Amino acid sequence: MQKFLLTVVVTSILSGCSLLGVYKIDVPQGTPLTQTQVSQIKIGMTQQQVRYYLGSPTLTDTLSPNRWDYLYYYTPGTDARKAKIAPVTAQKLSLKFNATGQLDSINGQSSIPDTQIGLPASKDPLVSQP
Repeated sequence: MQKFLLTVVVTSILSGCSLLGVYKIDVPQGTPLTQTQVSQIKIGMTQQQVRYYLGSPTLTDTLSPNRWDYLYYYTPGTDARKAKIAPVTAQKLSLKFNATGQLDSINGQSSIPDTQIGLPASKDPLVSQP
């Protein structure tokens, strides 16, 4: 009986499973943005200027290439849940450009937070440079 129990414990440890549960990693998906980055973009900017400040969009519609969507979702893993970090589910920034490639409208600025949870804030000082 002891050999059987020892075999089960050793097998579960070697297979990556824990006796207390399975370890889950943090899953960030999309393009994390902050208000500092979003405040840098202005109506009339070109697509290249917007891409410089915000990075590549998460989605570009093939039927409407003048619309860029920046989405971000974050599912906390085991350690983040222990630290009481909440999931992020509703961050969406939508940009529309005119036929000449200049920014026409910005929607969803209110869904972007000041800082992103679980990510380093290293981009903020770089973006604010003139």
